[in-house]
Amino acid sequence: MSDFITDDGTHIYYKEWGEGQAVVFSHGWPLSADAFEDQMFFLASHGYRCIAHDRRGHGRSSQPWKGNDLDTYSDDLAALVRELELEDVVHIGHSTGGGEVVRYIGRHGSSRVAKAVLVGAIAPVMLRSASKPGGLPIEVFDGMRANVLRDRQQFFKDLSLPFYGYNRPGAKISDGARDAFWLQAMMAGMPASYFCIKAFSETDLTDDLKKLDCPTLFIHGDDDQIVPIADSALLAAEMVPGARLIIYEGAPHGLCTTLKDRVNADLLAFLQNR
Repeated sequence: MSDFITDDGTHIYYKEWGEGQAVVFSHGWPLSADAFEDQMFFLASHGYRCIAHDRRGHGRSSQPWKGNDLDTYSDDLAALVRELELEDVVHIGHSTGGGEVVRYIGRHGSSRVAKAVLVGAIAPVMLRSASKPGGLPIEVFDGMRANVLRDRQQFFKDLSLPFYGYNRPGAKISDGARDAFWLQAMMAGMPASYFCIKAFSETDLTDDLKKLDCPTLFIHGDDDQIVPIADSALLAAEMVPGARLIIYEGAPHGLCTTLKDRVNADLLAFLQNR
């Protein structure tokens, strides 16, 4: 296994395929680097060095009690970039991972960043508040926390349905994709499963978005039931100078799986400046 140790002693697992310009992937909650295998294999096959880590508390990384917040997640990403001595990096983040990429650039700057891709990303902020009237009420996230504590095994199995849009009429359900989602989710420790909900729902990334000074692509499905597009990508893309937004009509949150061929083609085109 490839891993490195952060300053607080956390072991971070990562995998690396291919050669060429570095493309670093940041996965969503409660998954692991495996969620990006389709994109990693495709881009590695087209001349890129693809690297994906399991966020602390997730997958094959350590399960610390502390540090399940976007500041620490972004610091871990910065540590990975330093560990591998990466430059001119393309960062691709999905969901919480998109927030991780945004906070990383906002917190650590873009001197090592070539481009950023935010897929179904949580930015600018998911939680509804007086100053942010859009978004989801706190009761939604309280319910998620309660379900993690009550029966996270069943909760994650149930969550795979709206995640991939399999609860929509006529959806072609892949039991294999649901099983893979559940397996990855169950590899996450309880602290990350619970505390990361606050991280992805309450962290305001507005100021970080304004610091994105690299070419940035947003990809989002307009039937995303996990991170609704109206209060995420439609707002966030307007905050990043020159950003491009591609909306996938009828697409769910887990479009890197359900529409992997289209996602792969759009990523390659963006990386090749087309």
